[in-house]
Amino acid sequence: MTTSHYIAGRWVEGQGSDCISVNDPALGQPFAELMAASVEQVDQAVAAARAALPAWKSTSASERAAYLRGFAEQLGQRREALITLQMRNNGKPRLEAEIDLDDAIATFGYYAELAEQLPAKNCDVPLAAPGFSARTRLEPVGVVGLIVPWNFPLVTSAWKLAPALAAGCTVVLKPSEVTPLIEQAYGQIADALGLPAGVLNIVNGKAETGAALSNHNGLDKLSFTGSNSVGSQVMRSASAQCRPVTLELGGKSAIVVFDDCDVDQAVEWIVAGISWNAGQMCSATSRLLVQDGIADALLPRLQAALENLRVGNPLTEEVDMGPLTSQAQWLKVASYFATAREEGLQCLAGGKALDREGWFVSPTLYADVPKDSRLWTEEIFGPVLCARRFATEEQAIAEANDSRFGLVATVCSADLERAERVADALEVGHVWINSVQAVFVETSWGGTKGSGIGRELGPWGLSGYQSVKHVTRCLG
Repeated sequence: MTTSHYIAGRWVEGQGSDCISVNDPALGQPFAELMAASVEQVDQAVAAARAALPAWKSTSASERAAYLRGFAEQLGQRREALITLQMRNNGKPRLEAEIDLDDAIATFGYYAELAEQLPAKNCDVPLAAPGFSARTRLEPVGVVGLIVPWNFPLVTSAWKLAPALAAGCTVVLKPSEVTPLIEQAYGQIADALGLPAGVLNIVNGKAETGAALSNHNGLDKLSFTGSNSVGSQVMRSASAQCRPVTLELGGKSAIVVFDDCDVDQAVEWIVAGISWNAGQMCSATSRLLVQDGIADALLPRLQAALENLRVGNPLTEEVDMGPLTSQAQWLKVASYFATAREEGLQCLAGGKALDREGWFVSPTLYADVPKDSRLWTEEIFGPVLCARRFATEEQAIAEANDSRFGLVATVCSADLERAERVADALEVGHVWINSVQAVFVETSWGGTKGSGIGRELGPWGLSGYQSVKHVTRCLG
């Protein structure tokens, strides 16, 4: 795996100083290695994107749409290999890996349709003043850097890559060093489709490579998904360049269960919100707010449901939840188990790493967690659920909003008028009502407060890669 970087339409060997070890988290063992890109190779990738920009942004909307549909078709043709790689490198159960791939395919198809509508978006602007005419142009923002995380590789990159290409931007993509292999499919597809050289570039590496890209003065925009600590560094580099940035960061999301809710349905929604991808989601609903009248019935059933989840190697077992994706994340989650013991939290389920090979932890439930507990306030990024009781709707809203994050929330209630009212009051970017976390490409994704800046998906995702230009002409 030495030729792991796709620059100016060619596969090249890494020339950086870091060796990236790619691991199977179910075994805790590496199965591939690759050399990181050097700072000079990042420069080459940005230069290639800059050189390709004039021709690419001049292509017709229908041409760009055809390439995007080609990406969708080619992803489908690689289906089994990509699903298996997700299972092996991320530890995802097969169903989750399949949904990820289908999400990526749908994203490219959706933005192909939006690309074809772009000419209609250049329109005349009526003016109150006589003697002038005005029109609006939507132009690509330029060369964009895309930095994507390890928890949803292929998917998060599709959410960025498809609208960027649809808008007419050229791209330098940096995958996570934890999961660097699956995004190489995009370079292979670019080759297969004959995508012009330099339109898509892929550089792999660790922090040095990411910093070289985010600090590069040849970018016109940077889009980053990841932790708040790294996101703040990305934002600082963007401010130094006065450059636009999209940040999709962390979350500490609430799921609010009212006492008129069906207990079994509530358990299903709660378990999905904390165990999907082993809880390694910025959108994980890791704060459970349960109304007094249903708490005594719900918590024991929730405890049993979490204890009955099948945890194991998705490549060899029928599982509901796989391992954590990296040893670093496994150690982090284990440290929160230790903190819970120090704080004397009431553990109803789990609360420990599993004694087996690989990076497995048990699905975990803590009850009556104080609001000042680190487990209630900090993003853990693992299958760790903290529960508190509430009495009134007003209290539920106040406690759900009492967070420095504002990404998503879920509301569970048979009273749909109340559920809609609570959804409107929650300070987040996306709310589900009586549902698992179904994410559709037509809707927006992004948060408020410390959960980021900007939106992805839907038409908002496309507009993030467009610049608005007005042309005003004197008619006299």
